[in-house]
Amino acid sequence: MALLAKKPKGTADVVPSKSYMWHTVEKIVSETAQQYGFKEIRIPTFEDTGLFVRSVGETTDVVQKEMYTVSAAGDSKFTLRPEGTAGVMRAMLENGVMNEGFPQKVYYILSCFRHENVQAGRLREFHQFGCEMVGSASPRADAEVIALAKSVLDRVGLQNIELNINSIGCPECREKYRQALRDYFEPHKDELCRTCQDRLDKNPMRILDCKSAEDQAIAKDAPVILDYLCDDCKAHFEKLKEYLGDMNIAFNVNPRIVRGLDYYTRTVFEFITTEIGAQGTVCGGGRYDGLIEELGGAKTPALGFGMGLERLLLVMQKQECDFMQDKTCDLYIATMGESAARKALSMVSALREEGFFVEYDLVERGLKPQMKYADKIGTKFVIVLGDNEIDSGFGKLKNMQTGEQTDISLGEQLVEQFSQAMIDQMFSGLEDEVGDLIGKGE
Repeated sequence: MALLAKKPKGTADVVPSKSYMWHTVEKIVSETAQQYGFKEIRIPTFEDTGLFVRSVGETTDVVQKEMYTVSAAGDSKFTLRPEGTAGVMRAMLENGVMNEGFPQKVYYILSCFRHENVQAGRLREFHQFGCEMVGSASPRADAEVIALAKSVLDRVGLQNIELNINSIGCPECREKYRQALRDYFEPHKDELCRTCQDRLDKNPMRILDCKSAEDQAIAKDAPVILDYLCDDCKAHFEKLKEYLGDMNIAFNVNPRIVRGLDYYTRTVFEFITTEIGAQGTVCGGGRYDGLIEELGGAKTPALGFGMGLERLLLVMQKQECDFMQDKTCDLYIATMGESAARKALSMVSALREEGFFVEYDLVERGLKPQMKYADKIGTKFVIVLGDNEIDSGFGKLKNMQTGEQTDISLGEQLVEQFSQAMIDQMFSGLEDEVGDLIGKGE
């Protein structure tokens, strides 16, 4: 029978057998952000379209080609968020978060939407972990945010990840750079793609971010921003490099990094890998000291980063990183007959209230199929209930790993005795691990 519907192009399903990988990453990024003093923020999936035009930039690929914009009768246009920073800044302004003292530090895990060419690590609906720090203009804040991103990548176990940094200056020194780019690209104007021809006057820095191979070749010898930095921006960048050295964080200075969004100022950075093809950036970010003012707030320095979780998971799988194990069933209660099934209901309730993962038969199978199912889901223990067990008040608790069976109360002592069985199994597993290590001479 043919399926009547399939998932849209550029989206992905996370089925139960794969969700443990997401749980691993989400746990690590949340705990690491909290360790650095960041608190979670949640924002709507869609925003007023003007928010992204003002913040991301009218000449960016995101605004010109990739946004999903919708409208309903009587409403203005809304856009599914293509990134997280703009919406987070809007939320912090609107809810007075910035009145609570600086620095304000928030993190989020959310879905984003961009109409892009689908390839490895690049989807049209993707998920992003992001952190934003508001209220500090110090290069120490830049180093702190970069250190947080690196801590996440280290804790998930990634290898061979490089940090590239650059400064794209402030509005004053960047205007001189833009003029230098116009002078460079003007003789090649007819060779540029149609989009970059339009960008030449409005925002020539966006040409450096163009994905066209022809435009990239033309841009290869273009002037670099580091030669046009004002004294303050240059000093900021030099201090950042010193602080990264103090933190033992290795980096490369890459003057070609401009990032794809217009709100960036001064520091920009990327963590990259060569293991997922052309889309090798697993994390990118930087400063956006003018964004909050652009959205109607007071002039306030800010910075942050976004980390694509699909790309992160892709690299983790390629590098065979460790994922936390999916939780398996502690106890399966196999039943024979209606009386046993009803007894199982009360036992399951009592054990679940104490935090145990307990399953029982819900599809009215025979005993043999139930035991096969219990084995298939990897349950640790099984109790078989029939009339004899109910009459006596005791059942046999079978350890599915060792095959050992012990008597267990079906009444008031059930929770206490099963808890002890779980403890005994845990210590038995630890003893086995220690024995293996001793045998290996470790």
